Amino acid sequence: MTKLALFDLDDTLLDHRGAVSLGILRHVDRTAAFPLPDRERSVALWHELEDRHYHRYLSKELTFAGQRRARALDFAAAHGLTLSAVEADAWFDSYFDSYRGAWELFDDALPCLDRLADAGVRVGVITNGEADYQRVKLERTGLSDRFEHLIASGDVGVAKPDPRIFEHACALFDIAPNDALYVGDRLLTDAVGAESAGLEGVWLNRFGEDVVVGAIGHGETSEDPVELAKAAGVRTIATLDEL
Repeated sequence: MTKLALFDLDDTLLDHRGAVSLGILRHVDRTAAFPLPDRERSVALWHELEDRHYHRYLSKELTFAGQRRARALDFAAAHGLTLSAVEADAWFDSYFDSYRGAWELFDDALPCLDRLADAGVRVGVITNGEADYQRVKLERTGLSDRFEHLIASGDVGVAKPDPRIFEHACALFDIAPNDALYVGDRLLTDAVGAESAGLEGVWLNRFGEDVVVGAIGHGETSEDPVELAKAAGVRTIATLDEL
């Protein structure tokens, strides 16, 4: 029997991608800094820049603040606007207010946690990011008291899919990896990473065959992600109701 269920946060419990999309549009509309002739393309670009520069942060090429600045500079440049470093930081801070205002949990998040609690399964979060930043998300979405531990790569010093962060989490709970599972929306970063550390890896694929860019994670590949998941031995679920 599974004794411990560990979760990714963004796009697993919290609809991060939806908040990013709403946040960037609300921010640009509110500031009127520049027009967006193709709003859908601009949103796609913002997601792409987040993925690109956040990976640079995780690989320690950029600081946390540096990846934010890089995203703002590149987005503005793509729309014909040149920002100074100070302007880019202020621009991102303003965007972040819009993004934070759009935070919402997926509808299946709380029912899933309730069922696990009723079954006596302990729960925690492993996230790639800064603990203080991620803890604010838990507080604002009512999840603060749901988890025994929040394990953040910024504190541990290694990020998913490195097996050490999963092993560290299991050690905090004093539970063997083979008695734990980890569920996340990125196939390689989350599910395969967990499998490599001895946990049961579960890939939450909310998009079915229409897997979005970034849903594979570290080591993006042209292979069919569904077949890749099968080959890696990870379970695939479409909603947390299936967990």
